[in-house]
Amino acid sequence: MSKKYEMTIDGETVSADEYTNIRNPANTEEIVGQAPVGNKTHLDKAIAAAEKAYASWRFSSDEDRVNACNAIAKVCSDNAEELAVLLTKEQGKPLGGLGSNFELGGCAGWAGYTATLALPDKVIEDSDERHVVQKRVPLGVVGSITPWNWPLMIAIWHIVPGIRSGNTVVIKPSPYTPLSTLRMVELMNEVLPAGLVNVISGGDELGAELTGHDGVNKIVFTGSIATGKKVMASAAKSVTPVTLELGGNDAGIMLQGEDPAKFAEGMFFGSMINSGQTCGAMKRLYVHEDDLNATVDALVGFAGNIPMGDGMDESSLLGPVQNERQFKRVVELVEDAKANGGTCVLGGEPAGGPNYFYPVTIVTGVSDGVRLVDEEQFGPVLPIITYTDLEDAISAANGLEFGLDASVWGSDAEATAAVAERLEAGTVLINKHGEIAPHIPFGGIKCSGLGVEFGEEGLAAYTSIKIINSAA
Repeated sequence: MSKKYEMTIDGETVSADEYTNIRNPANTEEIVGQAPVGNKTHLDKAIAAAEKAYASWRFSSDEDRVNACNAIAKVCSDNAEELAVLLTKEQGKPLGGLGSNFELGGCAGWAGYTATLALPDKVIEDSDERHVVQKRVPLGVVGSITPWNWPLMIAIWHIVPGIRSGNTVVIKPSPYTPLSTLRMVELMNEVLPAGLVNVISGGDELGAELTGHDGVNKIVFTGSIATGKKVMASAAKSVTPVTLELGGNDAGIMLQGEDPAKFAEGMFFGSMINSGQTCGAMKRLYVHEDDLNATVDALVGFAGNIPMGDGMDESSLLGPVQNERQFKRVVELVEDAKANGGTCVLGGEPAGGPNYFYPVTIVTGVSDGVRLVDEEQFGPVLPIITYTDLEDAISAANGLEFGLDASVWGSDAEATAAVAERLEAGTVLINKHGEIAPHIPFGGIKCSGLGVEFGEEGLAAYTSIKIINSAA
C-alpha cells in the first residue's frame, strides 16, 4: 500500500475524503504515493487559518521574519535527502546533475538569501513644511499556485518572500507533483507558527477557487500563458495584485562565423535543463546557414555524452517528460515538424514502454510558422532555424507573444551586446542561457508574465506602499 500524504492547515495535518495516485514518470506502473484531493471547504479553512496568523504576523519584528526564513532554509537542508528522493520519484528528474539535489540546494539558498533582504523606510521629504516617509507594508494572505517542473524551488520562491515581508501563505501545488510540496510544508510547520504556511492539494478547479477567493490579497502564479490569463481575469474581480511567471519560447541567436564547439555545452544545457521542462530554457536556436552543419555536429556530439534514464540511477543526467499530457504534446509537435519538412538529426521517436521518456531531439529544416518553432514545446527538443541576414533572425526572435528570456552567442563582445539590446525579453543572456540567481530580478514581458521575482524588487511585490505624511 502506497503512502498517503496529507494537507497542512493551521499547523495541523488534514486528510481528505478522496485521494489520487501519483505515478513515477520513469515507470508509470510505480505508484509513488497518494495525494489528497482538497475541496472548497479545505480552501476556506486554509485561508481562514492564514488570515488568523496574519493578524499577528503582520506586526512581527524584522528579527522574527528573518528567523522564519532561515528556519525554512534549514528545513530544506536538513531534509534534503528525503525530499530529493520524493521529488525525483514524482517529477522524474535525476537526483544528480541539475536535478533534485540541485533543486533542494536552490531551495535552501533562495530561502537563506531572501532572509538577508530588507525594504527599509524611505524618507521622501524632510523639510520645514512636512516629513514624508514611505513604508512597505504586507498585503495579507498570499495565494500561491506552483507548476510541476520545479515544484519545490518555485514553492520556495513564492513562500519565502511572502513570509519575509509579513504575509501568510496558502499554496496549492500542481496535481501532477503534489507530494514533495505537501511533505516540505509539513516539515516547515514543525518550526513555524501555525497558519503561516498552509498547503492544500487538488485539481485545477481548486486553483481557480483559490485565485477567485475574496480572502486572498495577493496571487503568485507560475505556469502556462493560457492559465495565467485565467488567473489574471479571476484576480481582476477583486482587483487582487498578481505576479505571473508564464511560458517562454526563448530564442537564442548565434552570430555568423562562430565556432559552435565553443558554445555547445552552454547551448545544450541551456535548452535541455530538466529535459527542456523549464520556462526559461532555450527553445529555438537561430544560426547562420553557413554554420548549420558545424552547429549540428557540435550539439549532437555533446548530447552523446549525456545519459538519460531513471532519476534514481546515479548515472542519469536527464529524466523523462513528467506527465502523459505533456509527453503527447512533445510527440505531436515533433511529428508535425516532420510533416512540414523537418529532419530529426538526433532522436525523434519515443523510447517506448510504461514511461514518458522522449530522447534528446534536434530538428533542422524548420522555420517560423511551423508549430515546433512558434509554440513552446516544453520538452527535450530543440529546433535549429537558419538565417542569412541577422536582421531577420532578430525579427523572428522578437516576433512571437513570448518574452521571458533570450540569448545571443558570439566571441565579439560589441556585436553580442548590440544584439542583446535589441532582443525583447525580460532577461537577455550572452553566451549562456537559463541562468537565474536570487539577487537578480527575474520576470517576463509580453505574454510571458507580469511583475518580477527575486531580489528587492521581487520582495517589494509582496507589499504595498504606505505613506506617512506629517506636518512639520
